[in-house]
Amino acid sequence: MKLRILAVTLIVVLAFAGVAMAVPGGKTVEFEGGAGGKVVFDGQKHADAGKKCNDCHTNIFKMKKGDDKITMKDINEGKFCGTCHNGKVAFAATECAKCHKK
Repeated sequence: MKLRILAVTLIVVLAFAGVAMAVPGGKTVEFEGGAGGKVVFDGQKHADAGKKCNDCHTNIFKMKKGDDKITMKDINEGKFCGTCHNGKVAFAATECAKCHKK
């Protein structure tokens, strides 16, 4: 009986491990970035900083790409990316080339 409970527990833990894991390494997501150039979100850089998907989703961002309408005004007001990219937690959003690629 104990072996069965252990096996079931292990299966459940493995099934939900993806939820708790960091942002998938090597994954990038691109967004239209207007005149500044496209915005490239690098999952590996965030994972290397110790971030996990649920650190931002769904507290700061919605899960599906495109559901949030993000503007630099919002970011500069501390919303969305600006929650961390404020120069205190992570580099400031004023360092444009770190996210925007032409």
